[in-house]
Amino acid sequence: MSFIPTWLVYTLLSLFFYGFWAFFPKVASLYLPVKEVIVYETIGAIIVAASVFISMRGKYEFSWPGLIFSILAGITGLVGTLFFLKALTSSDKTSVIVTMTALYPLITIILAVLFLKETITLKNGIGIAFALIAMYLFAS
Repeated sequence: MSFIPTWLVYTLLSLFFYGFWAFFPKVASLYLPVKEVIVYETIGAIIVAASVFISMRGKYEFSWPGLIFSILAGITGLVGTLFFLKALTSSDKTSVIVTMTALYPLITIILAVLFLKETITLKNGIGIAFALIAMYLFAS
């Protein structure tokens, strides 16, 4: 009997939902301007956040740094989404735009090395180099 680790199940679910997240805005932008799409997408996010909040049943934790970084995550995520939508609506290259923006972990890696003192192995470095090559190949 094989066992699938919980983290892998969550990762695959995340991959699945992010795939739709990158597709639905393009379809929505065929019918609405970008500003409306971002507002309606945010309403969808609020519905999910409200569901999570209700499921917590009054058991909430608080930390000022946690609050600040959570709000920053929301701001940067929505600003990134805004530019993602603008890219989708300014071009017919949906597959290229989605692939290039999916390389955002490169930024996360740089931030983790600089601020969290994480290390990059040779193997990681080679993977980063391949990701940069892939970005160049997709963009050209």
